[in-house]
Amino acid sequence: MLTKRIWTSLFLAAFMLSTVFIDWLCGLMVTVFIVVGLLEFFTMLEKKGIYNYKYFGTCLGALIPLSIIHRFELTRSWEVLFIVAALLFLILMQFRRRDNEGVVVSISTTIFGILYVSWFLSFLIKIRYFEGGLWLFFTVILITKLGDIGAYLIGMRFGKTPLLPRISPKKSVEGSIGGLVFSLAGALICKEALRLTLPQAAVVGVLFGILAQLGDLSESLIKRDCQVKDSGFMLPGMGGVLDLADSVIFTAPAFYFYMSLILK
Repeated sequence: MLTKRIWTSLFLAAFMLSTVFIDWLCGLMVTVFIVVGLLEFFTMLEKKGIYNYKYFGTCLGALIPLSIIHRFELTRSWEVLFIVAALLFLILMQFRRRDNEGVVVSISTTIFGILYVSWFLSFLIKIRYFEGGLWLFFTVILITKLGDIGAYLIGMRFGKTPLLPRISPKKSVEGSIGGLVFSLAGALICKEALRLTLPQAAVVGVLFGILAQLGDLSESLIKRDCQVKDSGFMLPGMGGVLDLADSVIFTAPAFYFYMSLILK
C-alpha cells in the first residue's frame, strides 16, 4: 500500500508540475479533479440509495471553476445567483418525477455536493489567479499535504490512541498531532512567501493544519454514512479523487479569504 501511495504521489506531483505554471491550465487541472470528485460524491450517495441528479449536478458544478477560469462575473455575488438558479432548476426537474418521495433529500444532496466539492475546491483556482498566485498555490498545497503526510507516517508508527473511532477507526491522536507539526513546519518554510512573522506563521500552520484534518474527517463521515471505504478507485493506494482532495476542501477557501486580507 505504501509503495502504491508513493508511485501515485509521484505521478500526481508530475501532473501538477506540468500544468501549474500556466494559470488557465492549472485551472483546467483543478476543474478535472472537481468533475471526478463530484461524480464520486454522487456515486457514493447512489450506493446509499439516495436519488440525486448526478450528471446535472456534475455539469452545474463544472460551471463554477470554468467561470472562474474565464473570469466570468455577471454580478459581484454571482455565486449566490448561481446557487439560486441551480436550486430553481432542480425544483423544476422534480416536476418530471412520477412520485414525490425523497424530493427534499434529492435537492439537498445535489446542492450540497456542488457546494462541498465544486465551490470549495474552486478557491484553488482563485488562489492561483492572485498576483504571485503560483507560490501561494504551492503554499496552500504544501501546508495541507504535509499535514496529511505527517498524520499518516506518525499515525502508522506511533498511533495508539483512537481519535474518533466512530468516524475513522484508523486515525489516532498521535497521528493528528504529527499532522499539525508537519503543517506547522510547512507554514514556517513558506513564511516569507506569505509575508508573515514567525509567530504569525506558527498560528497559520496550526490553524490550517486543523482545517485540513477537519476536511479529512468530514469526508470520512460521509463515507461512513454511505458505507464505503474509499470515494473511488482511480488513485492506487489512495482511493479516489475526493480521498486525495478532502483535506484541501476547507483550507482552500480559508486560505483565499486570509490572503485576500493580507494582499489588500
